[in-house]
Amino acid sequence: MMNIRKAAFLAMLLVLAAQLLEARLQSCNPSGKIRGITPPKGQCNQENNSDCCKAGELYTTYKCSPPVSGNTKAHLTINSFQKGGDGGGPSECDNQYHSDDTPVVALSTGWYSGGSRCLKNVVVSGNGRSVTAMVVDECDSTMGCDEDHDYQPPCPHNIVDASKAVWKALGVPEDNWGDLDITWSDA
Repeated sequence: MMNIRKAAFLAMLLVLAAQLLEARLQSCNPSGKIRGITPPKGQCNQENNSDCCKAGELYTTYKCSPPVSGNTKAHLTINSFQKGGDGGGPSECDNQYHSDDTPVVALSTGWYSGGSRCLKNVVVSGNGRSVTAMVVDECDSTMGCDEDHDYQPPCPHNIVDASKAVWKALGVPEDNWGDLDITWSDA
């Protein structure tokens, strides 16, 4: 009887250790920091209330994102993928600009996964509605505060950066556009 109890106790310890290890492997910790610089005059497009880097401020970087599930929690932000918009240059996936009227998104670096989701659809759910959008870009979590990133800080690790069409489809009043807790999944 004593051996059964010991075996059960050891089995419970192993299960607990495995769960802790799995949780640790699935976490996403910061990978570093970059120091902000003051953008050259007129070089940081603040359309959609985009932030510009500030001289001397430290910005956290990530090489990962939280694990993807059937309903991955994220923050929805707004971005213009049009030429001249606050998204900067053409989209990473297809080297094209996309109309604000097209439901497209950029995903944080870890979720972008080296482009493996490029031109694939995701389902974004929030505000009691869902919309299908195509992944066209990376919201870079590893770099920022430079010309390539329109002198904007690195993206946090849990961002779905969406066109105006996504916000409209979710029925969010325009004066509330900018930051919304959502879930998303691969379509």
